Amino acid sequence: MRTPYDIVIKPIITEKSMEDMAESKYTFEVDKTANKAEVKKAVEQLFGVKVDKVSTMNVKGKEKRMGRHVGRRKDWKKAIVKLTADSKPIEFFEGM
Repeated sequence: MRTPYDIVIKPIITEKSMEDMAESKYTFEVDKTANKAEVKKAVEQLFGVKVDKVSTMNVKGKEKRMGRHVGRRKDWKKAIVKLTADSKPIEFFEGM
């Protein structure tokens, strides 16, 4: 059994994600095997909010070079979580 801490890995802090917070949308890196229902339940348990909608996408890792050696960053999964209108904002993101 996975805990919510196993599903939600870390928040994504970018200019676009900061703009989406005005619309009650928050972005997280999540476990690659997690589905939308698991992400919704994990966010609700971790932050004490009500989730309206979850959008997920698989992000391919970029190819990177170090001199003549070529490597790859890891593939990961991103989830954009929209909160309900009556839900409080996530306190972790306040003041950023």
